[in-house]
Amino acid sequence: MYGAPQMSADFAHLPYVNPDAPQGGMLTFPETGTFDSLNPFVLKGSAPWAQSSHMVESLLARSYGEPFTLYGLLAETVETPEDRSWVSFTLRPEARFSDGSPVTVEDVIWSFETLGTEGHPRYRNTWKGISSIEQTGPRSVRITLSEPNRELPLIIGLRPILQKAQWQGRPFAEDPMEAPIGSGPYLIDRFEAGRFVEFRRNPDWWGRDLPINRGLNNFERVRYEYYRSGDAVWEAVRNGKVSMFGEGDPKRWATEYTFPLAVNGGLVQHEITNQRPTGMKGFVFNTRRALFEDRRVREALTLSFDWEWVNARLYAGQYARMQSFFGTSPLGFSGPAGPVERAILAPFADTLPEGLLEAGWTPPVSDGSGRDRRLLRRAARLLDAAGWTLVDGERRNADGDALSFEILVASTSDETLASLWREQVARLGVSVSVRLVDAAQYKERRDSYDFDMIVNRWSLSLSPGTEQRYYFGSAGREDAGTRNYMGAASPAIDAAIEALLASRTRADFLGATRALDRVLTGGIYVIPFGTLPVQQVAALADIRRPETDSLYGFWGWWAGPGVWWHAGGG
Repeated sequence: MYGAPQMSADFAHLPYVNPDAPQGGMLTFPETGTFDSLNPFVLKGSAPWAQSSHMVESLLARSYGEPFTLYGLLAETVETPEDRSWVSFTLRPEARFSDGSPVTVEDVIWSFETLGTEGHPRYRNTWKGISSIEQTGPRSVRITLSEPNRELPLIIGLRPILQKAQWQGRPFAEDPMEAPIGSGPYLIDRFEAGRFVEFRRNPDWWGRDLPINRGLNNFERVRYEYYRSGDAVWEAVRNGKVSMFGEGDPKRWATEYTFPLAVNGGLVQHEITNQRPTGMKGFVFNTRRALFEDRRVREALTLSFDWEWVNARLYAGQYARMQSFFGTSPLGFSGPAGPVERAILAPFADTLPEGLLEAGWTPPVSDGSGRDRRLLRRAARLLDAAGWTLVDGERRNADGDALSFEILVASTSDETLASLWREQVARLGVSVSVRLVDAAQYKERRDSYDFDMIVNRWSLSLSPGTEQRYYFGSAGREDAGTRNYMGAASPAIDAAIEALLASRTRADFLGATRALDRVLTGGIYVIPFGTLPVQQVAALADIRRPETDSLYGFWGWWAGPGVWWHAGGG
């Protein structure tokens, strides 16, 4: 995306794999829920999440040792001009689908057209960004963009390539239980809808010896077992019925791995590092509500949330507080703004919170008592200054309206967290109600911004792009269905996003992203929760992993289980 690739054209393997990993063995994953489709490329039905990773390839493949750099997979060459107004690919002559037929330019063109018109909606924006796609040689295709876009050629390179002949003369979404033919390393060996699906390595996989694949896809079989509940999954982990389990409960990780399989060394707890941004999760203020328009009110309420006490009580102190949207990564702001940040934000200096360019804003640190009087006094002063004074134990404005709001949640864990905070904020004379609704109602109200406050998470990457407009751009304050749930409408945020998208050098990109991080965090649109410093993965003792973690850590198939192996091989 920026600068030069880390690896030379003659690289031998990715830096975070074991190129000598033995091949063979079985890997079994637990899944909660069910599946009723084997076509992950259409909207209808629910397919196993990793099916596309196992069975289908793209023109280019990602290195997870770099923020956003792609290398040839189905394509042996890629060409694009400086302004990236078009991109051209030349297919490898040896590329084959699993039935032995060659991957052709016709398949590439058909895949883009079909996914863009009949496939899952996630492919449609890419298709809308393409003005033409044409064959330029026996193995070459050129894709011209509707307008120059530095990111889109990379996204195009990662789109799945399917076999046109399989669907000739019939709708692509006709039978959800018909698996698309791909060119990837695995085939579906057997399945029972809703219960399990098992993949086996294709012995004739064309790409096994490519440097981009060396050390990947080491298991002979990969099986996904479906369970009805998280409790059932946990029992399967305890009894050794699954090979690998991504732990989602840090308190359980710290206190409950005391069953015989773990104590005796049959199950190993792995803590995996990464350099990804933390993203942001927390209580989200809807600033479309007059109640939350004043930043002083948002800061006062943030001061009342004793994260240190919550972390100790609910999570055994395992979490670290999120400091910013791009925190713990090179993209996060730190200390005084640098020259690029200042140049972007200077036109808005008079509208920025005091001290934002000099130090930025970070969440408060309490004494962990659950009633830190120092922070509560600061919060009270802010509310007084904002016109919310204490009257008979309640915060009221000049019109006599009470400072009260509702937190909308969709899970019992979020309900617990909101209820604990309700007790804390009541000490300021603020009244909070908590409403638990089902997933469908939550989504409907969230998408239409019909809430005072919700819990939300933004997962952010090391290569943010046009999605930042959708997440935080001013248009999202009025346009329904964006992820700008806080209702931010800040010229400074918009300017930082546009500077990010216009960047041509790594230095400009870093400065623009740090400027965005600084103004988003400093706006206090979210009361931050916590993040785990490491990823927690439990695996049977004979399942091994490389010594070096990728930049992204345990991320998807290619940087996660795809680089592990079975110690016994075949």
